[in-house]
Amino acid sequence: MKRHGTRRPAGVLLALTAACGLLLTGCSGDGDGGARASDSSGGGGTVDMPPPHAPEGSNRYEGGEREGEQESREVAPEPDYLSTFALDVDTASYGYARRTLDEGRLPDPSTVRPEEFVNSFRQDYPRPDGDGFTVTVDGARTDEEDWSLVRVGLATRTAGADDERPPAALTFVIDISGSMGEPGRLDLAREALGTMTDELRDDDSVALVTFSGEAETVLPMTRLGGDRGEIHDAIDSLEPTDSTNLGAGVETGYETAVEGLREDATNRVVLVSDALANTGETEADAILERIAESRREHGITLFGVGVGSDYGDALMEQLADRGDGHTVYVSDEEDAREVFCEELPRNIELTARDAKAQVAFDPETVAEFRLVGYDNRRVADDDFRDDRVDGGEVGPGHTVTALYAVRTRPGAEGHLATATVRWLDPDSRIPHEETGDLEADGLEESVWRARPRLTVTATAAYFADALRSPGHRDSALPGAPGLGELSERAGSLAARTEDADVRELAEAIRTADRLE
Repeated sequence: MKRHGTRRPAGVLLALTAACGLLLTGCSGDGDGGARASDSSGGGGTVDMPPPHAPEGSNRYEGGEREGEQESREVAPEPDYLSTFALDVDTASYGYARRTLDEGRLPDPSTVRPEEFVNSFRQDYPRPDGDGFTVTVDGARTDEEDWSLVRVGLATRTAGADDERPPAALTFVIDISGSMGEPGRLDLAREALGTMTDELRDDDSVALVTFSGEAETVLPMTRLGGDRGEIHDAIDSLEPTDSTNLGAGVETGYETAVEGLREDATNRVVLVSDALANTGETEADAILERIAESRREHGITLFGVGVGSDYGDALMEQLADRGDGHTVYVSDEEDAREVFCEELPRNIELTARDAKAQVAFDPETVAEFRLVGYDNRRVADDDFRDDRVDGGEVGPGHTVTALYAVRTRPGAEGHLATATVRWLDPDSRIPHEETGDLEADGLEESVWRARPRLTVTATAAYFADALRSPGHRDSALPGAPGLGELSERAGSLAARTEDADVRELAEAIRTADRLE
């Protein structure tokens, strides 16, 4: 994976004195959601410090891909003490892994994205009063000497009542290919969309596009008003046919969204599919290039809803990332009700655009670090405040967590890290920043005896790490227990938190341990 140019610690010090930005969004229980991001990991060594206020672009190296580097598990060479990434709020990887485990199979390691596991759980970060973010930085020591897990948490304001959000203009793009005929796919989508139609407000608008071998606009953008019979009829008429021309579906969906564009509303394309494209364009870049103008000029974002036991995880994730949106995975009626009804405001409303995060580690106290996950959302460190560079879109009621493995220097005291989030106001496009810090004495003594939500984060990360390297223990995370021990700890944590989501996590770990 490619390394980007980074600043030396002078840039770090400048980053410590200015507020920076990180965007988040996602879904999880109890009204909190998560996000996915990307990274530029770094660490290790002593670095010459350039003078204060060095000219932009000075004291940098242009980092290409170095031999032996892969994903975010590598520790960046000197002088990289910055980690920069764009945020989004996908949680699909964890939902799909649970579905796979329930069917008696270990998930393909390539579908396991640790940040989506971490961001699938409720957090207790403080929330801002208005649009924007709060930044919380904490951590705890692991069982491996000098290594800690450092958590960077961001939170948007609480999602208000449904009648407080702006009106929505939603273009649903529904996969009706043959594979969607299996139970738990198109039938689940029909039921969820029907329920959602009754929940939406009179001033919302809905359009419906279907695709199989070709794409068709079944219903143009239509205000719901009082009579929703026409929309229900269109939903009830959905039946599976043949092949999957996902590219045609997305293109027609955006054309329909542009035709029905509402200036006073949140305009979003909602793609419901198993993403098993086999006809027409099948690559995310090619599909999105054909609708680039709609995305850039009209600000229409993409929300991907994955279904099916056989699921094109990689394609759906790429479409959502590059379509300025996020993904969730729906496996049953309860999931569908949460996504399309209970969590609808945060899945369609925006409180921030093009959000990025930058974490500056102090070379005096930190010997090395690596970001857990966020492998494909890297941003060059120097592009952090370049608002032309794409970031992530986030809605209300979400949290996002970035977890770092950090090796501190022996006897480290004082400042460890500063995290900054930068985002654009969704309407005015004015940039804003917020920041938070962590001192060495702020680290708790053990991840297993830390505050419950920090322990949940560590448990989810360790689980994802184990699934990425099944059958052996070359863990990317320090202090990683085996699945058997992790299962026991997760069971105790579920009892301690009395959280249904944590109980499901413990069950998933227990199943994985049995299958491994």
